[in-house]
Amino acid sequence: MTVADTPLNPALQKAKRAPEARIRVDLQLIADMVEPNSRVLDVGCGDGALLDYLGHFKRVDGRGVELSQAGVNACVAQGLSVVQGDADTDLNQYPNDAFDYVILSQTLQATRDPRRVVENLVRIGRKAIVSFPNFGHWKVRWNLVWTGRMPETEAIPARWYDTPNIHFCTILDFVDLCRELGIEIERSLSIDERGRKNNLKAHRLANIFGEQGMFLLRKR
Repeated sequence: MTVADTPLNPALQKAKRAPEARIRVDLQLIADMVEPNSRVLDVGCGDGALLDYLGHFKRVDGRGVELSQAGVNACVAQGLSVVQGDADTDLNQYPNDAFDYVILSQTLQATRDPRRVVENLVRIGRKAIVSFPNFGHWKVRWNLVWTGRMPETEAIPARWYDTPNIHFCTILDFVDLCRELGIEIERSLSIDERGRKNNLKAHRLANIFGEQGMFLLRKR
């Protein structure tokens, strides 16, 4: 039996706390892309806020992978089916088309091999949802030009020497990667610093004004 097939523990299901009707804006936008009653894998699921929401309000069959033990503990305490794992190495263990959606939220920039991770996402899921901080945002450009230092913004809050982010990219970089991999972008959004969403019809403008990029992907 694979991790994807592991049933939820009934005792843990009973212990789940009351659902939160409100989650972070970017997580809500991801949730809006997921069809009800789907089979979902959330890679880098953190404290499980998105999985918890999807389980209660979209009735999904959700699983999670989280690198930090603290995150895994928080998820398990809520009755969520989450295992400790690394997106760079452990996604290889999942079979093709094991899930309807595979989600990678605000994690791509912290992976060692983003290209391989994205390939695995669209291999494991019929669709993949990826979001990341946009290093092409105007505030990032401004900080680099006028201060000469690595930028710190709400989307990129850590100092250069203790950030978990090792592969920053822009919205245009990600669009180029999808083109190289033959991945279809079914839907794309940018999110500004006020949490407002915009459809990415003009990627170059979104690359300037979007603080985050969000993409719904599938194999061609």
